[in-house]
Amino acid sequence: MDVDNGTGSEDDNNGVDEGDEEDNEEDDGIEYPIAGSLFDPENNNDGADDEGDEGREDEEDEEDEEDEEDEDEDEDEEAGQWQPRPPSVPPLAQAPNPATPAQEAEMPPPGRQRVEDALRQPVHIKHFPLDSAGKPVDQRATVFDSYGTDASNPYAPFASKMEWEIARWSKLLGPGSNCLDRLLSIDGLPEALGLSFSNVRHLNQIVDQLPTGRPRFRCKEINVAGETYEVYYRDALECIKCLYGDPNFAGDLIFKPERHYVDADCTMRMYHDMHTGKWWWDVQVSQSLHLVNPGATVVPVIISTDKTKLTTFKGKSAYPVYMTIGNIPKEIRRKPSLGSQILLAYLPTTRLEHITNKAARRRTSANLFHACMRKILERLKDAGEFGVPMASGDGVVRRCHPIFAAHVGDYPEQVLVTCVKYRKCPCCPADLDDHSHANGPFRDLEAVLDALETVDLLARKRACKAAGIKPIYRPYWQDLPYADPFLSITPDILHQLYQGVIKHLVAWIKTVFSQTEIDARCRSLPRNHHVRVFTNGITNLYQLTGREHADIARILLGLVADMPLPGGASSAQLVRAVRAMLDFLYLSQYPVQTSETLSMLQDALTRFHDNKQIFIELGVRDDWEIPKLHFLDHWEYLIRRLGTPDNFNTEYTERLHIDLAKDAYEATNCKDELPQMTLWLERREKLVRHERYIAWCLAGRPSLQSLTHLMHEPPPDRMKMTKHPSKKAVRFEKLRTEYGATFFEDALARYAVECRHPTYNARQVERAAFRPAFTFSSVAVYHKAKFWLGDVNNHRLSSDEWDAVHATPARHDKRGRHVDGQFDTVIVKVNDNAGYTGVQGYLVGQVRVIFSLPNHALQHMFAGAIHQPPKYLAYVEWFTKFTTPHSVHGMYTIKRSLNERGERLASIVSLRSVRRSTYLFPVFGPTVPPGWTSGNVLDRCPKFYVDPFSDRHAYHTIH
Repeated sequence: MDVDNGTGSEDDNNGVDEGDEEDNEEDDGIEYPIAGSLFDPENNNDGADDEGDEGREDEEDEEDEEDEEDEDEDEDEEAGQWQPRPPSVPPLAQAPNPATPAQEAEMPPPGRQRVEDALRQPVHIKHFPLDSAGKPVDQRATVFDSYGTDASNPYAPFASKMEWEIARWSKLLGPGSNCLDRLLSIDGLPEALGLSFSNVRHLNQIVDQLPTGRPRFRCKEINVAGETYEVYYRDALECIKCLYGDPNFAGDLIFKPERHYVDADCTMRMYHDMHTGKWWWDVQVSQSLHLVNPGATVVPVIISTDKTKLTTFKGKSAYPVYMTIGNIPKEIRRKPSLGSQILLAYLPTTRLEHITNKAARRRTSANLFHACMRKILERLKDAGEFGVPMASGDGVVRRCHPIFAAHVGDYPEQVLVTCVKYRKCPCCPADLDDHSHANGPFRDLEAVLDALETVDLLARKRACKAAGIKPIYRPYWQDLPYADPFLSITPDILHQLYQGVIKHLVAWIKTVFSQTEIDARCRSLPRNHHVRVFTNGITNLYQLTGREHADIARILLGLVADMPLPGGASSAQLVRAVRAMLDFLYLSQYPVQTSETLSMLQDALTRFHDNKQIFIELGVRDDWEIPKLHFLDHWEYLIRRLGTPDNFNTEYTERLHIDLAKDAYEATNCKDELPQMTLWLERREKLVRHERYIAWCLAGRPSLQSLTHLMHEPPPDRMKMTKHPSKKAVRFEKLRTEYGATFFEDALARYAVECRHPTYNARQVERAAFRPAFTFSSVAVYHKAKFWLGDVNNHRLSSDEWDAVHATPARHDKRGRHVDGQFDTVIVKVNDNAGYTGVQGYLVGQVRVIFSLPNHALQHMFAGAIHQPPKYLAYVEWFTKFTTPHSVHGMYTIKRSLNERGERLASIVSLRSVRRSTYLFPVFGPTVPPGWTSGNVLDRCPKFYVDPFSDRHAYHTIH
């Protein structure tokens, strides 16, 4: 990553008179009063990375300026006028310097940093040793080549592009059928637009002519306990063929397992997609696939089930079943818009109210679920065992074995699938408060299958009880080859962590501490791009979503870090427990795991168990029989087996509910909705497929490309600025009074001298910058800058890719209400030893002004400078350097860097030297001091903790 370090030798020659620049060492006794932080140029070479800004044009930003930045009314148009310098301020002491490069070279990288850096090393791959695995057996025409449309009209069966665009809009984005009918009934409208259809019925007939990309839904009656229920489903095998043969995925499909390693000696294993886990390798080397019938291509089948409400008040619900395959990389599977998840069925949602006995009702409901799933997946038995030919999107045919690998769902779905009793672990027979079975023994599949095969009903019931399951009639996985339902249950970030353990942890903290104090701390936290400020606190919130629990998790450690227990007792043990669980939460979300990160994951869980007793001592808990907490013991084993948890997060199925259940229901008349929903989905899928075909034709029918390669393409620049400044000309006086840039001119004078004379020592710079005479009195100011947090050498970090830094003064909104200013804190690179991870070579600063200098000032101030000046600069107030993390909560403690007069040290730095924003927790003490608010806490609080949990990228890098 190319970033600049802050002040050194780069660009600007300070519009400063140079009559005193020649320095004699004999003059050291003379004091030159100047404000601003003093960096030793020998330790700060910030100019080298700014060369990319030379002659750089204004970049366009697709985002409009915010209403709050509607600022031209206050702009000073006399940008070129001279402004007298204010009275001199007392001198500032030197800013804190991090260790010199020589000192840092002697420091061994901390253990955590070594583990994190290992994730960025080149991957060493050990391929499956047999060439027969995933071997092609035939070649066919590609899917698009056999599409069968008119070559002269890629929009066919639509007559023109206009007709296609109107049809696409009306079916995918537009109003309902009645509104479209009324629109088309306007006299002369269809003719004026050149449409071949004049009503919705005719349009639907045209859509139905489109080639069928996915199988149609069927309706099947299922008889359970003398009652008949309808299930709408698709042929599972045909759905797998459709996903496997989708041309959009042809460049990314995975056909055989691999073992990935961090090191060339292959001692540290790496896990991410399913093909890097142990399950795929073990299935590929199984006797039937390896010896009896070589040449197999394993297709891991991933099933997801989750009941969802369709209406808020009427109580209607749907029970979708989704399916995808592990051959598609997880980067594609987790994006619903790419269509890698297919709706397989709608299960019956009957409440079985005619069965009055609750136990009989639960048993009948489970039997109905398994009977439906057995019917849906019946074709996978022979296909998984003997294989079937399947063509990928590029026409290559392989003998594929679709094998049930994973079932994704929350805890009720897990016990339903595995047939275990509620409040039992779906994986192992241990009690919920027994945490000694992390790696087994797991439930005995052979014993379970033998119990299910027992013919005598009474003996079968006893055998099932002994095996630890309920006597369900023929579970759907019973006859599927290679299926182990107890090890197909996957780690789930949403329901097991955010809506599980974190939800419990927040509730316990609310019980232990004063809710008034918790809410006061929430209201007093500073604002940040990644962190939500709960202005009304968190104690009165109810029915929280996973996103809200994620927002609370970002600030949870800061709320309790220095809050004493009732009676004034130390909260150290509770804080350690909170820190341990947050470590587990963030480590589990790494897109790539290694043997060492998994050890860290297990260590975090062990630390939580070592400290959780405090909650029992405080009367919050009586026991630890929590299924979701117990299941965390199995995460390490299951990650090694199936890949990282982001392969199976139920957050994806929750998102699919919107497109494939709720939107489908809204398109119906709400009566006998399932036939209408399935028909609406079929037409929608046809239009989406046709849209992709048209795009392929208009692109010149290119060869199929990799989607993951396109998704991993970094942006052209890691820094994104608005096309125009928020304020074109802000006077120096306003920078001091409204932005808080107290020593702006002094800092700018120093920066210019350092850029023109990078070899000057601190005293020489101070002397040359003394009492500058500027030829300008204002600068262009930007209120926001964006930074890309990714790394071309690192796996992408999902949604936490972009960061924003704000430097906005207080203002009044359109209704005349006061809005506090926001001056974000950031991490700044201050020497060349700063790496992608860790805090060596970085300091924390608060950005007061983001600005650029006028052109005529550049020509005067930087004449003869070695490096051309960067376009964007920042005035930063410094905090003290990183020392040792706190022994209890593990966060770094920092304070404002002040001189002997109590004035803040500040510098001008290149904006490119800003690594990212960072979040600071105020050290409140026992209670929040009166007068502290979200808007002023950064100025009033004397001490802060650096938050590593503001986002996933921060946790990965700040340690």
